[in-house]
Amino acid sequence: MVELRRITMAEPTQALFQAPVCDVCGKDAVVEQAYSGRVLCGTHLEQSIRKKVGRELRKQLILDKSKDTTIFVAISGGKDSAVLLTLIVDLVGKRRDVRIVAGCVDEGIEGYRPPSMQCAIDLCEDLGVEFITTSYESLEFHQMDEVVRRLPMVTEKDARASTMPCSYCGVFRRQGINALAAQVNADVMALGHNLDDMAQTVLMNMANGDIDRTLRLAPHTDSPVDGLPPRIVPLRWIPEQEIHLLAMHKQLPMHHEECPYAQGALRWRYRDLVAQMEQDVPGTRHSLVRMADNIKMVAKQEPAPVRSHPMKCERCGSPTSGATCKACDMRDLLDVDLE
Repeated sequence: MVELRRITMAEPTQALFQAPVCDVCGKDAVVEQAYSGRVLCGTHLEQSIRKKVGRELRKQLILDKSKDTTIFVAISGGKDSAVLLTLIVDLVGKRRDVRIVAGCVDEGIEGYRPPSMQCAIDLCEDLGVEFITTSYESLEFHQMDEVVRRLPMVTEKDARASTMPCSYCGVFRRQGINALAAQVNADVMALGHNLDDMAQTVLMNMANGDIDRTLRLAPHTDSPVDGLPPRIVPLRWIPEQEIHLLAMHKQLPMHHEECPYAQGALRWRYRDLVAQMEQDVPGTRHSLVRMADNIKMVAKQEPAPVRSHPMKCERCGSPTSGATCKACDMRDLLDVDLE
């Protein structure tokens, strides 16, 4: 016989707004992973991310016990690089044959870079990690505030030139990171690209029909570029949201503001596209990155195409496919007379 009981008004309301709980321990959850079906609290999210990053480090970071290895970690003061550095220190920082150095590039953006730089410094102090820095000015590039001031004049010099600040900042910042890695004679360079970043890049390459850029995607463990330490991306399978939640759970010093010049960049459009695709079909981000991995795997199995090795820029010595590198070309383009 079915027992009937009267339901009060409070009961359905309470059930309707009941917070999800962790599927491991039953505590209040901080994330529901639509792509996996998991529901996790802060502690078990941290354990899950640590396990995934540890697995990627074992694949991407080849350590030789017979010699010391210097890992340069590019940090910015943001959540991704904060989590990256924290996990690398946690997972391999106690090894005597590993030296970890973190570095930040000052792009010269007033009101944005100083507070984020301080977050990077505070994080390194908390973790006991050596910190180094360089700036666009010391690399003989224009600071980004000055670049933005000059951009309206750029098209008068070359109508095909980009007027988006990110186009110049990305090229200059890459040179800065390479310079910092060279300064400490790094064997490996670790970058904080997360799953969303990787998926956006793959989709952008697909839209441009750019197979070469897809083949050059990090990690570079098996295919280092001449003259540069191989780049690794241990966070490549961790969604951006989960990295943010972990950074807050661990109370890491991080700068929350977006770059004031980032609005309007092409990547922002692809960020919205990937986010919408992921919402419609959970797991899309993982599939995009796996597809890029499969393309790289197939390319290795086929007869390797004849590729010319990168030359050295005749101006600054950086690896390039032409006589001068993109950074030097952009520096020349920005050297316009503002009088």
